[in-house]
Amino acid sequence: MRTIIQENQRGLLFKNGKFVKLLEAGKYFTFGNQNIEIVSLDGPLASDSCSPEVLLLNEKVAKQTDTVDVADEELALHFINGKFEEILRRGKYTFWSVIQKHDFIKTSIQTPEIADDIPQYIFSQVPTYLYTRIEVKEYQKALLYFDQKLVKLLDAGTYYYWKCSTKIDYSLVDTRLSQMDINGQEILSQDKVALRINFVCTYKITDYIKIFTEIDNYEEQMHVAAQFALRDYISKYRIDEILENKEQISVYVFEKLKEKSKELYIEITDAGVKDIILPGEIRDIMNTVLIAEKRAQANVITRREEVASTRSLLNTARLMDENTTLYKLKELEYLEKICENVGNISVNGSSGLLTQLSAILHGGEAS
Repeated sequence: MRTIIQENQRGLLFKNGKFVKLLEAGKYFTFGNQNIEIVSLDGPLASDSCSPEVLLLNEKVAKQTDTVDVADEELALHFINGKFEEILRRGKYTFWSVIQKHDFIKTSIQTPEIADDIPQYIFSQVPTYLYTRIEVKEYQKALLYFDQKLVKLLDAGTYYYWKCSTKIDYSLVDTRLSQMDINGQEILSQDKVALRINFVCTYKITDYIKIFTEIDNYEEQMHVAAQFALRDYISKYRIDEILENKEQISVYVFEKLKEKSKELYIEITDAGVKDIILPGEIRDIMNTVLIAEKRAQANVITRREEVASTRSLLNTARLMDENTTLYKLKELEYLEKICENVGNISVNGSSGLLTQLSAILHGGEAS
């Protein structure tokens, strides 16, 4: 039987089912109980008739192949001609090295940490069940835990860790300036008026490790500290004093929170009262007082204007009394206004009115 082996192939010669030798490219004839199995040089060393271990006992086969043995808790990165091809898990792998060059990087996965010589670009081609990916944005930090134990604080970036017997957890923390709203706190003033106060404060974390390892719910503790400070201040003053000195509440609570902030590993940057909400009946009373005050102010203004108007009339009368020409001009002014509003004048009976008008127009004196 004639068999032709191409340049990208090899032949495995068997006689009575036993591997005899490796055949190079060329033409071969087999007789009787001989047979040739053709294998490709582009793939791994494999045969349908025997195992790779048996083939590797042949010196010629061993020289034309590359072998990597991957142990437990190990991975091997397989590169073909310098390009990443695949991840090899536990086992023994043999590849033909006649046409292609095979390189291997073995790495331990006993711990999640990835060795520095492992390029990160390979993870786009690696199955996701082999690793954990952590993405930390520019305004974040990440707390990394191995088996529930805090290991390190991660800055912005992308991180990869092998999935192994060690459990990997992480939590993201926002590094930006944060705001806390304390809404609807009902507090009694010194004169027993129930005020509802909305308060706000801004802060940022100063120690991202201690705040999560030494403090149980730092936000709740901030909230409680602000409540205590508000109650302490409001209970000392009457409602009128509180409304008149609203800014003093902000200053007092701000200082109290700053004293507490060091224990909580945060920095309070600002704090202030947003709203003070009065009970309905108190609001109605204050509205009544406000209306009365405004009416009193309006009455004062009205009287002031009346006095000013009277004084102006008195001054005008004095000038007219002292100056006859001014008096005549005033008469003409009023006469002009009368004429503008009257089309025709009909007079029955006495002609006294006409005589007076005529006297005014000609500069005489009216009787």
